[in-house]
Amino acid sequence: MNKLPLQTRVQILQMLCEGSSMRSISRITGVSINTVSKLLIDAGLACARFHDETVRGVTAKAVQCDEIWSFAYAKQKNVKFAKAAPEAAGDVWTWTALDADSKLIVSWHVGDRSQHTGIAFMGDLKGRLANRVQLTTDGHKAYLKAVAEVDFDADYAMLNKIFATDYAGAGRYSPPKCIGAIKNPIMGNPDPDLINTSFVERQNLTMRMSMRRFTRLTNAFSKKFENHCHALALYFVFYNFCRVHKMLGATPAMAAGLIDRVMKVTDVVALIDAANPVPAVRGPYKKQTVEIP
Repeated sequence: MNKLPLQTRVQILQMLCEGSSMRSISRITGVSINTVSKLLIDAGLACARFHDETVRGVTAKAVQCDEIWSFAYAKQKNVKFAKAAPEAAGDVWTWTALDADSKLIVSWHVGDRSQHTGIAFMGDLKGRLANRVQLTTDGHKAYLKAVAEVDFDADYAMLNKIFATDYAGAGRYSPPKCIGAIKNPIMGNPDPDLINTSFVERQNLTMRMSMRRFTRLTNAFSKKFENHCHALALYFVFYNFCRVHKMLGATPAMAAGLIDRVMKVTDVVALIDAANPVPAVRGPYKKQTVEIP
C-alpha cells in the first residue's frame, strides 16, 4: 500500500489548519487533489473519534455558546437553481460551546439552525461537563427549547444584543452597529458578570481565519457537506490540543486539565494510522510444484 511520507502528511494537515485551500496544498506539496481529500477524510474521522473520547469530564465555570454560518455546494436560496445539488446542499450552521477560562471547545455540532439541532448540541454538551456551569447563549430562541428538553442543570442566561437599524456601514457587507445588550436570566442564578458571549464570538473569527471553507465572497466554500464536517473535526483537535493559546501560554486542552503536553501534528498522523492499520505482511510467496508421475 502506498503511503505519503510523514513529513508530507504533516505539511498537508498543517496547511489545512492554517487556512490554505486544498488545491493550493496540492500544488505546493506536489500531490494530487484526491490525495489531499483522502487525507482530510481520514484525519476528520480520526479526530472526531479522538475528541469524542478525550473531551469528557470537563470542569468549567462559565460556558459560552454560539453558531456560525457557512454553506455547502450552494447557499440555501440558490439550491433550487443549482445543477445536481446533493441532498445536504445549502446553509450549514456550526454550533460551538467554549469554556470561557480555558478557551476549550467543549462541544460542537453541525446541522441547520433549528431546535432539533440545538437539542442534539445541548445534549452532547451536557454529557461532557463534570459540574454545574453558568451557560450563556445569544438570543436565538432554539436554545430555550434545547436547554429545557435535555434538562440542562445550569445557571442559564441569554445575551440579547441590540443593533442600530439606521446605521449604514462603509460597504455592502458591513456589519450593523451594536448599540447595546440586554442580559436576560433564564434559569437558576446566573452571575451578571459572567453573562458574556465575547470569547465564543472571537472563536468564530478564528474559525473563519483558520479554515478556507469559511471565507466569505469566494469560491472556497465546501462542495460536500461530509468534507465540511471532516475539516471541522480536524480543526477543533488542532485548536484544542496542538495550538498554544497566546493568552494562556498553553493549549486549551492543557488549561482544562485534559492533557499535560502540547500535541504535535505528528500525533494527529498517529491517530490516523491507528484508525487505518496497514495490513500485515504474510511473508514471502513460495511457489509450489507438483510432481507428475
